Amino acid sequence: SFLQLLSNVLLWDGIVQEDTVRDLGLSKLLNRYLLLNLLNTPPGPANIEKCNKVVACLPERWFQDLKSGSTLPELQNFCQHLLR
Repeated sequence: SFLQLLSNVLLWDGIVQEDTVRDLGLSKLLNRYLLLNLLNTPPGPANIEKCNKVVACLPERWFQDLKSGSTLPELQNFCQHLLR
């Protein structure tokens, strides 16, 4: 349900100020709730599927001006989880 909520919040990108959407979607929902769930899910297909769904709902335009190998500051913890 948190994944669905994250997806719905990120749909507001372009309608509501980007800083507000990123704060609510990434800082609050992803880092406070979803990441805890992902960290407590055993490694395997279920965890990979959840991570893929998180990545799929992120707006691509947020990553257009980033240097190769870097990410948004709000996604650092999520990226570390993916690397594990």
